[in-house]
Amino acid sequence: METKRQLDVLDKLLAERHFICGEDYTVADMAIWPWYGQMVLGRSYNAGEFLQVHTYTNVVRWAQELDVRPAVKRGRMVNRVQGSPSEQLHERHDASDFELRTQDKLTA
Repeated sequence: METKRQLDVLDKLLAERHFICGEDYTVADMAIWPWYGQMVLGRSYNAGEFLQVHTYTNVVRWAQELDVRPAVKRGRMVNRVQGSPSEQLHERHDASDFELRTQDKLTA
């Protein structure tokens, strides 16, 4: 129930502003999105149905918007060991690693 309370707080907050701290994307969004964003997008905890995450429309909007950001897409690839090999970058040492060192390219 604590998670539902927190989702409700976030939903009300995001009804009044575009991002967590206002109209600009900040480190607050970066810190919160991996847990709440992934959860409302159905990617973690398998609790979405129980928590009825679809009803938190402002949180869902926020999560979907952040999910398509190029930096968020790249960040989701780092240290990933499941899913499509093209979306797995086990180690990142250089910006070019996203283009040259994903698992599909290393095992080909």
